[in-house]
Amino acid sequence: MSKEREAIGGQRMPGGVWPTMITPFTENNEIDYAALERLIDWYIDKGVDGLFAVCQSSEMFYLSLEERVQLAAFVKEKANGRVPVIASGHISDRFEDQVAELQAMAATGIDALVLITNRLASPEESEEVWLGRLRQLLDELPEQLPLGFYECPHPYKRLISPEALRWCAESGRFLFLKDTSCDVDNMRAKLAAVAGTGLQLYNANSATLLETWKLGATGYSGVMANFHPELYVWLHRQWQQQPVEAERLADFLSLASLIERQLYPTNAKYDLMQQGVLTNYRCRSKNHDEFTATQRLEVEQLRRLTMELANTYSN
Repeated sequence: MSKEREAIGGQRMPGGVWPTMITPFTENNEIDYAALERLIDWYIDKGVDGLFAVCQSSEMFYLSLEERVQLAAFVKEKANGRVPVIASGHISDRFEDQVAELQAMAATGIDALVLITNRLASPEESEEVWLGRLRQLLDELPEQLPLGFYECPHPYKRLISPEALRWCAESGRFLFLKDTSCDVDNMRAKLAAVAGTGLQLYNANSATLLETWKLGATGYSGVMANFHPELYVWLHRQWQQQPVEAERLADFLSLASLIERQLYPTNAKYDLMQQGVLTNYRCRSKNHDEFTATQRLEVEQLRRLTMELANTYSN
């Protein structure tokens, strides 16, 4: 593509903190919509700037298409314009099935539709193959609906090259990238590639987050916004005005993010139980019965530290 298109309607996605939403389940293993409504309000009360529904944290690979569509529509309805809502949810291998999944998701009224980068080509296939399928897919999606990318780690992680990302940015259709490279140099190259376009980068990694914001990344979209989104909100709003405090908080957030290596998202649901948002930590993607007493204690300790820090770093 030789000429840049303006981003759809001149739009840009808001910068800031975009949690990768978890999905509460009832004891009967159905989506718990009452708990989900409390969760939506909890995120928004913590000051987040947008919601990423139907992603890996949402256990989308363990939800039926009907559940994925209902989940996205419910989050969009209950957010009620307070923050934008984006969603993904194409999990199939066959291209035709992915088209059907994405078209169904597009019809929910979400603010942007997020494409999973590893769905368009196998690990052995080239970027040219990937781009060819992406071009086909774009012809099947509503042209006025903003799009995004998510470098989802499951079933394998496929990072977009800066060159391919530039092509996507110049199409004018992509506004959002959830980057999972965890690599400052990789993100620096991507930011250079999309400079001057409407496509913005949201880092999923806590350790590299502050450094990439200094380079021009727009926000944070990661797992730890399910534990203490208010701390990420403070960091995003204050890092330029209070650089010393920001560095100190960023150090804590980096170390705290190691809890992701526990039984996630079970542990995030347990943390939300401590706050009265959820009633259980049932999951489909993990065996929640494997969540040990020691792991619960670690989550409780993190909760106490979060509460202490939230009193210090309040917006």
